[in-house]
Amino acid sequence: MEATVGSGTHGVPGVPDAFDHPRGLFCNRTLNLRKIQAVGYDMDYTLVHYHVALWEERAYAYIKNGLTKQGWPVDDLVFDPDLVVQGLVVDTERGNVVKANRFGYVKRAFHGTRPLPYDEQREVYRRTLVDLHDRRWRFMNTLFSISEAGIYLQLVDKLDAGELPDAIGYDELHQIIRRSLDAAHLEGLLKAEILADPDRFVERDPDIPLTLLDQKESGKKVILITNSEWEYAAPILRYAFDPYLPGDMTWRDLFDLAIVGARKPDFFDQQSPAFEVVGEDDEGRAVLRSNAGMLDEGRVYVGGNAALVEASLGLRGSEILYVGDHVFADVKASKSVLRWRTALVLRPLEDEIEAMDAWREDQERLTALMREKERLEAYFSALRLERQRNTEGYGPQSGRDPDWISGRITEVRERLLVLDAEIAPLAAASARLVNPRWGPLMWAGNDKSHLARQIEASADVYTARVSNFLHYTPFVYLRSPRGTLPHDHATPQDPGLEAASREMGLDDFS
Repeated sequence: MEATVGSGTHGVPGVPDAFDHPRGLFCNRTLNLRKIQAVGYDMDYTLVHYHVALWEERAYAYIKNGLTKQGWPVDDLVFDPDLVVQGLVVDTERGNVVKANRFGYVKRAFHGTRPLPYDEQREVYRRTLVDLHDRRWRFMNTLFSISEAGIYLQLVDKLDAGELPDAIGYDELHQIIRRSLDAAHLEGLLKAEILADPDRFVERDPDIPLTLLDQKESGKKVILITNSEWEYAAPILRYAFDPYLPGDMTWRDLFDLAIVGARKPDFFDQQSPAFEVVGEDDEGRAVLRSNAGMLDEGRVYVGGNAALVEASLGLRGSEILYVGDHVFADVKASKSVLRWRTALVLRPLEDEIEAMDAWREDQERLTALMREKERLEAYFSALRLERQRNTEGYGPQSGRDPDWISGRITEVRERLLVLDAEIAPLAAASARLVNPRWGPLMWAGNDKSHLARQIEASADVYTARVSNFLHYTPFVYLRSPRGTLPHDHATPQDPGLEAASREMGLDDFS
């Protein structure tokens, strides 16, 4: 997936430089923001960011507590924030978590907390492609998946060791973990903890309210569409936004429409009714009244549906941009059903870009070594073919001495072994960038990861945080780069044979 940045606003007071690479907008499909009439936003991990390790550690604790109540021996388990990363896929049939490339080929796998050796991984997945339409595979769409998948791998170890009390399989184990986490969310335990101490959990970004104000004052409708309920969304947005707004303005003034309890992805293709929030009771719960007609601007609603939003604003399809962090529930659903334009917020991208930038010199060295290896391998193969034809007596005959050819083959093989010794530590370090177990989110070896492919297919634009739109203004024209194909950089002449011969100081190419 290629990326590009648009026009910057360097020199504008309070606005960062657009060419600060980790804070860029990256464009898969050309997007003219001037033609966007409304911008909709998800809330959690989109408008409001959390300290991921702390949030997921608490979610992990609630899962663990639920399992303890069922009599499971989990007291010794400890949350490991690096055990899994966003964008992996849980294989509930085999008790594995895997990283796949864009074609669905498994490139790395863990069974429980044990990495599968290459030979075992190849044997297990030789005839298997990751297909997200099959319920066997559970895609880790968001950062909320980390605690769930992490404890799943730890419990697979216990299941294999016969330490769990129930006779269950890997799929049922995953379902039990999901139910434990869902129960904590339904009871509001985790969100109550966050509301009691938002300083501890919420990572405030003062630039996000300004970003929304820019868009609103430029004539765009700004919309909130979140699955969070009023009782959570209102105090969190008040905490995250109100201190950075001018005068008596509050978070509600930023949104032309605000929809809580949206029930995405169903919000995009079902006709659920809307209820207006007309006040709060003494405990902060929303007081509702039924809404039978259009949605009125400046008000907050519970439920509703995307078709009603379009009708109320008098807008349709590509006039609306929706920004969220969930690959399927946010960007894929809104694009595939309604043809809204889409932007994905991928917070780990910031750290990934910085790590890749820091690795750039080593990457260039690794790339140069790999090119040299390819040239030598091509020359090695040409020598073997020459010897084969001479020996078997078919095809063009070089007439060169067989011992001379064999000597050159031995020499090239030895040079390749030396080259491999240089490449190996660089390749291993490259595979450990960002996360020591899984490497970069967006790459699976030299290919795009399955996560990158999903983003490429569903998100017109992706970025690490909403406030990155500040770099570009509400009037930017984001142009996607020209795509490339493997043959784009090929040359008419084989790049390997003659060049390798010259580099070895051998004048024997024919």
